[in-house]
Amino acid sequence: MYSGKRGDGYRGETIACRYLQQIGCAIRARNYYTPFGEIDIVAEDEEHLIFVEVKLRSARYAAAYGRPSLAVNREKRLHIVRAAGYYISAEPNAPKKQPRIDVMELLTEPLTDGFVAVKINHIQRAFGADA
Repeated sequence: MYSGKRGDGYRGETIACRYLQQIGCAIRARNYYTPFGEIDIVAEDEEHLIFVEVKLRSARYAAAYGRPSLAVNREKRLHIVRAAGYYISAEPNAPKKQPRIDVMELLTEPLTDGFVAVKINHIQRAFGADA
């Protein structure tokens, strides 16, 4: 379906969605496009409307260049905050819950036979509206 960098991102988002569902979140949207940029995942739990930025990296790359969450720089944070605000105001069925912005780091490690292990670091409340 997808290949290259976009394919890796799609696979990472799929893993993140499964993880969120396992911890009791409902997925409301995926790859939600706004005039301010894309939101990887919009989810909700009992208390929060959650906007999730997913960052997938190999453990080797992360060891050399830093954690995946470091790629969520000030400019990217501003885009996410604005996109979240857009979602809340534009979606008539958006739940009236406290918004929260999370970052999910997915670190991959190759195993034998083509399998890959993934370590998930779910950073809740990664940053706020003051980005």
